[in-house]
Amino acid sequence: MRRHPYFSEPLTVQTGMNQAQNINRRPIAVRSSGWAQHLAQVALKTPITPNQISIISVVAAAIGSTAIIAHPAPWSLVLCAALIPVRLVCNLLDGMVAVEGGRHSPLGALYNDIPDRLSDALVMVALGITSGWPSLGWAAALLAVGTAYVRMLGGSLGLAQDFRGPLAKQQRMWVAAAGCVLGAIEMAWTGASTWSLIGALWVLITGSAATCATRTIAISNGLRLRHD
Repeated sequence: MRRHPYFSEPLTVQTGMNQAQNINRRPIAVRSSGWAQHLAQVALKTPITPNQISIISVVAAAIGSTAIIAHPAPWSLVLCAALIPVRLVCNLLDGMVAVEGGRHSPLGALYNDIPDRLSDALVMVALGITSGWPSLGWAAALLAVGTAYVRMLGGSLGLAQDFRGPLAKQQRMWVAAAGCVLGAIEMAWTGASTWSLIGALWVLITGSAATCATRTIAISNGLRLRHD
């Protein structure tokens, strides 16, 4: 496999191993953007590994989640909202450093997926606890993990992993971030109410359930086509 010690230009050349990995790689449009290429270039000039970047994403989610549980306030909700994009950028960079940068590891597949599930659960459970409806947070977390389960089930059945929505990982996190921002405004205005967080959790629950359904239908259609 061709290795890239740094990005001197946008990395669009794919070798055989990269092409195989891309079949089951989440399509992210900003991966080819200038700022993402620059961040990956900076990362590759350091000894940081993709697995370490994946762990940083969990740390970002944990800090924001702990803050809103321990100190429910406008500032902690804003902090949580600000750390969600950090988590998403880490999720973007770990793949770029691993695939385009050539820094693979035997455990890369585990580090690529398990931290995502932990980060999802941390944020959603924290939103549920902060809103006063922990059951909604747990339900949102369970369904978020369910979307990944259905996706990987399709892969285990020999189909390409399906990243369709309507509420895939990125969309879920932006809904959570918007809920935190609106929740901070609401809390600053009213002093206590959390309807914005409750509303965001319901969007997460219904959207994730719909995503599980659409992916399951797509897998069923794929299996039928393969059988025919």
